[in-house]
Amino acid sequence: MHGLPIFLFAAIATGMALSILIVAQVLGPKHRTAVKEMPYESGMDPVHSARQRFNISFYLLAIEFLVFDVELLFLYPWAVAAHEAGAFGPGHAVFYAVMGFIGVLLVGFVYTWRKGVFQWN
Repeated sequence: MHGLPIFLFAAIATGMALSILIVAQVLGPKHRTAVKEMPYESGMDPVHSARQRFNISFYLLAIEFLVFDVELLFLYPWAVAAHEAGAFGPGHAVFYAVMGFIGVLLVGFVYTWRKGVFQWN
């Protein structure tokens, strides 16, 4: 019985995603051109050699996405376990440890923002 809400959430999310994909296929524009059919890689048109250099911002943005994606993977199970254990009260070390974790990630986010990683040229 404990897994029922998670199953319902996953089922509803999957149903909504599939319905959006189907509606987009049915109602979306279908005008195909040579430019739309051309592959798109890392912000550059694939017309040169495969040994072409890529802008480092692409890689930095991808790493930033992975950091925050992995953060969410850690936070969801922690939040469920902490809620069941009653760890959200003041003075609980678990709560402050996770806030420290989020703080370190926030410092990294601000650093990359100030370096201009999120400005696409």
